[in-house]
Amino acid sequence: MIRRSEERNVETKANLFCGLGEVTVRHLLNGPDEMYGKGRVFAHTTLAPGSSIGFHMHENECEVYYIYRGTAEFDDNGEVTVLYAGDVAVTRAGEGHGINNIGVESLEIIALILYR
Repeated sequence: MIRRSEERNVETKANLFCGLGEVTVRHLLNGPDEMYGKGRVFAHTTLAPGSSIGFHMHENECEVYYIYRGTAEFDDNGEVTVLYAGDVAVTRAGEGHGINNIGVESLEIIALILYR
């Protein structure tokens, strides 16, 4: 299967999990069917400066963020740290996280959510 850039499902979400601003989600795969039932999200996500994804929990799944470009403040179960391009953050089942673009450029993340 080949999916060209212009064929991707793209969504813009405002105030995601009570975060600030808008988040653009470019789905690289379209849900569980294309992930052999092992997960639900594989996406290239962009947050404008000052935008965020609010803190939320993951039950029976984990989420991995690969920071592709930019600088982020990452809330890892209440412990806040700064992430830079090339860093990876893993939120396991039963844990929570949030992310905020604290840089002057767009924050680009590759996000993967896998079922437990």
